[in-house]
Amino acid sequence: MSTRGVVFVHSSPTAVCPHVEWALSGVLGTRVSLEWSAQPVASGQMRAECTWSGPAGSGGALAGALRAWSMLRFEVTEEPSAGVDGERFMHVPGLGMWRGRTSANGDVVLPEDQLRTVMAEHGGAGLSRRLDQLLGTAWDDELESFRFAGDGAAVTLLTHRVG
Repeated sequence: MSTRGVVFVHSSPTAVCPHVEWALSGVLGTRVSLEWSAQPVASGQMRAECTWSGPAGSGGALAGALRAWSMLRFEVTEEPSAGVDGERFMHVPGLGMWRGRTSANGDVVLPEDQLRTVMAEHGGAGLSRRLDQLLGTAWDDELESFRFAGDGAAVTLLTHRVG
């Protein structure tokens, strides 16, 4: 399964720039030569970006390779591919690495179980009520017994042609 993405190196010391290229080359299996420019936000730092393509999961491998230099600020994106969610990785000195799943348009996706855990551990009544509403909890609870009652029932397939 092939996918693609983007590596954004937001800030790197000049001396580390060749190491960044070697790390990306090692993961992608091809020579990577980035066009570096000065990072105006951080004096003495450089920035670069590149697109990449490779097998699903390459985004994580790229982020892992760059993580070796804790002074880097970077983002790695991986587009969703057939059967695989997209991902976004961000690294900031002092904060470390963050990873999130992404939808087709790049929004961060929070899985239902993760939201429910947050609600149980940290949410007040107002937060829990609203998240339950957004997740359709009351509808799920009400329909659950009907779902079990439908086991073994005949299924009617509806076909629709577009165009």
